[in-house]
Amino acid sequence: MRFPKHLLSRALAPLAAVALWLCLSAASMASEAAMASSDEAAVWTPKKLDFTYRGVTTRYTCDGLEQRVKAILIKLGAENLHVRSFGCMRRYAPEMFPQVSIRMNVLQPAAHAGGDDIAAHWQAIDLLADRDVVNTAADCELIRQIHQQLLPLFAARSVDYSAVCQANQPLVGATRLRADVLMPDSRKSAETAAR
Repeated sequence: MRFPKHLLSRALAPLAAVALWLCLSAASMASEAAMASSDEAAVWTPKKLDFTYRGVTTRYTCDGLEQRVKAILIKLGAENLHVRSFGCMRRYAPEMFPQVSIRMNVLQPAAHAGGDDIAAHWQAIDLLADRDVVNTAADCELIRQIHQQLLPLFAARSVDYSAVCQANQPLVGATRLRADVLMPDSRKSAETAAR
């Protein structure tokens, strides 16, 4: 018995879609497994920076900048983190150039095995995953400065960055910052247990 071609293609289309989805899922899982298995020795390294935010579209209070920068640094894996605002003229109103002082420890690949090395792995981090598209666009100037000044303090690779900022006109879809960042294995096990 022969089926008409148009009926046969309709019947096979859902199967092809399922096969494609299975292939993509397998590739994604293989990529995640490869990343998780890329263990390496790392050491905690102290870093410090005085960070001044310069933005036109979005203004921060000193407390607001302190909280936002702290949340980003925690996502990037900073430990023993101290973020303090300074030089503020108005504590609860947006500042022209709010500033924060940052003191933290970050993981860096160990030059030589042994000593105070800890087990670490590369982990994909999306700094804007918890933001909606409007807030992401409004963060453009901050993300540009994070990419220029803060991300280089961390061991990061495969950076995917865009910040097309236009004064007083947030551009939806034009801002992103993702990278693979060196994280301690203890954080990986804690995240796995939380799932």
